[in-house]
Amino acid sequence: MTPQFELDTLKIRIAAPELAALDLRVRVQRALRQLILDGVLAPGLRLPATRVLAQSLGVSRDTVEMAYAQLRLDGYIQRQAGSGSFVSPTIGASLLGKPAVASLSMPAQPVSLSARGAQILASGGVVDQQSVKAFVTGLPETRAFPLDVWERLRRQAASEHHVLLHGDPQGTEPLRQAIADYVNLERGARATAQQVLVLSSTRQALYLCAQVLADAHGPILMEDPGYFGARKAFEMAQLQVVPVPVDAQGLCMASLRADTSGANTVYVTPSHQYPTGATLALERRLALTAWAAERQGWIIEDDYDSQFHYAGLPTACVQGLDTQQRTIYLGTFAKSLYPGLRIGYMVLPPALVKPMTHARSILDGHTPQLDQLTLARFIADGHFAAHVRAMRKVYAVRRDAMAHAVQRHLPHMVAAQLPPGGLQMPCLLHEGRVELDTIRLAAQAGIVLPGLSRLYATPPARGGWLLGFAALTPHEIDSGIVRLARALG
Repeated sequence: MTPQFELDTLKIRIAAPELAALDLRVRVQRALRQLILDGVLAPGLRLPATRVLAQSLGVSRDTVEMAYAQLRLDGYIQRQAGSGSFVSPTIGASLLGKPAVASLSMPAQPVSLSARGAQILASGGVVDQQSVKAFVTGLPETRAFPLDVWERLRRQAASEHHVLLHGDPQGTEPLRQAIADYVNLERGARATAQQVLVLSSTRQALYLCAQVLADAHGPILMEDPGYFGARKAFEMAQLQVVPVPVDAQGLCMASLRADTSGANTVYVTPSHQYPTGATLALERRLALTAWAAERQGWIIEDDYDSQFHYAGLPTACVQGLDTQQRTIYLGTFAKSLYPGLRIGYMVLPPALVKPMTHARSILDGHTPQLDQLTLARFIADGHFAAHVRAMRKVYAVRRDAMAHAVQRHLPHMVAAQLPPGGLQMPCLLHEGRVELDTIRLAAQAGIVLPGLSRLYATPPARGGWLLGFAALTPHEIDSGIVRLARALG
């Protein structure tokens, strides 16, 4: 390593910003290791004596000695008494001539995947919006969240020593009890703490349902249009999604009863159908539970945002009407509190508690106990109910602001469909308007315009948008619609 170029290169590597926080001996060791892997220091090359290299670098001899010792232990160099230190003759041989970091301009090399992996890659993932922008869907207002209360309760929960250990895969008992009490009181459910399974998200719940209730390549029934994340979860489990049409009263029961696919599980959003906003009529709810009993099948009831209903009280959940215990009730705190919390849950029929809990234990073990216990206190002390009541009033105002802004600035483009609840508003494009064109023009203006067509199994006769309004103030909504109107012309 006598050439000046190599010494200068080593000095540059040692001074790299990404190594700045490390001890000097570690920086020297890391820099030398990378030079070996890059092929700059060839296999078999004799390295300078520790004293010589220390003088050249302006560091202590002990620093270089410790770096050499670690490199020898890791197999990058060999040291021979009386002969010196040498780059291992085998460590870098296969790497010579190859760049340490692949160029971003180089084409991606083919990768061997399983059939499942190839299917997942081809279908794409689900992109969650990580910042508030007009008009992303599913985002609640987070600026009004009572962080001071949450942090106080979190400190209290942290005083319990067991939060640092592994938790129950089913969830902590205090949170399961709080959830059961809440859904029984507010949603008309019939649940016990023993039936609750705490999870990280609704999509995790859907994936577990797909794994436990259906065989690979088997059918599963789903509303059409329907929640994009549900379809992705089912596809990842290699299920065949069979669409069932929806009308103004929700899932069409005649179509469900006429299904011949052999599916025994159906996914529904009965309280606030996604994305149309329809509420499943009572007679259809009863017919749905009868269908499940006859088929010895399962209803997956996704009650994703029923807390936010603006015209009277929301209809009681299907789970509370199901006397045969064939309904799996899904809930989440991502919309009622904040999405970064990553806590959802299932209320399961007793027969499914053990298999679902076992499946969850394999998937990711358990939800962090500290978050669970903090949430349990937040619910038990009444903060959750108070926050939901406050946000319901806020969102009602914002829903009306969105409808007014669309009517005022975009009457020539779309017709807004006033939803009875939820965090987003469906808008149908007028005849002659092309959904993809509007999405492209909006993106050029920095506006996220969620299209409706992707939520359908087959393209609808009329395209449209699903505009999120909950995370935006009335002023932000109006200014965003003005920008959108200008972008669309």
